[in-house]
Amino acid sequence: MSKKNETHKDQFENVENALSKTEHYIEENQKSLTIIVVAIIIIVGGYLGYKRFVETPMETESKTQMWMAEQYFAKDSFNLALNGDGNDLGFLDIIEEYSITKSANLANYYSGISYLRLGQFENAIEHLKQFESDDKMVAPIAYGAIGDAYMELDNFDDALVFYNKAVNTSENNFTTPIYLMKISVVQKQNGDYKKALETYKKIEKNFPNTPEGRQISKYIAQVEVLIQD
Repeated sequence: MSKKNETHKDQFENVENALSKTEHYIEENQKSLTIIVVAIIIIVGGYLGYKRFVETPMETESKTQMWMAEQYFAKDSFNLALNGDGNDLGFLDIIEEYSITKSANLANYYSGISYLRLGQFENAIEHLKQFESDDKMVAPIAYGAIGDAYMELDNFDDALVFYNKAVNTSENNFTTPIYLMKISVVQKQNGDYKKALETYKKIEKNFPNTPEGRQISKYIAQVEVLIQD
């Protein structure tokens, strides 16, 4: 027999051996494999059922239930927005009763802003930190609101952290110059006039056509005087 034929024969035997081992393994572990397959089917089926029959209806219901709280929020009736009016749920109820929903996440944002406007700054921080968003406008505002709450509590270090998060999360002509200005306030509060000047220069360079950019020259002049003193 030629070497070529021997090689083919060896390869064929190896394949046969592998198949035999696989068959043997399946025979020995058939019960376990059946349990695994059934478990996978149950898990996948349960997940799809949960999405269809629990999560989706709950999402729809939570949006409906939160509508009145949003109306109160729009009218600056923050206590009613938070706690409800006895007939309709408030944001705090939505968070508790529909915790797995997107509405509950959004209710944390509304609650945080409401508490901020009511002067309850620690509650504002608590709820805003629970809010999650990748929206390029909302996410910076949420971080900035946390910064505002820390400023009210005279915690300038943490305020600076969250104002920087607001700036770095999304660069745009609306929120970025606002929070750069707030960063400069903290920097001046801390006596870091050179850093404040750098912040003003950033606004001047990158956001000249914004409300902040159009008046930045006077702030630059003011801080330059402080640096010279």
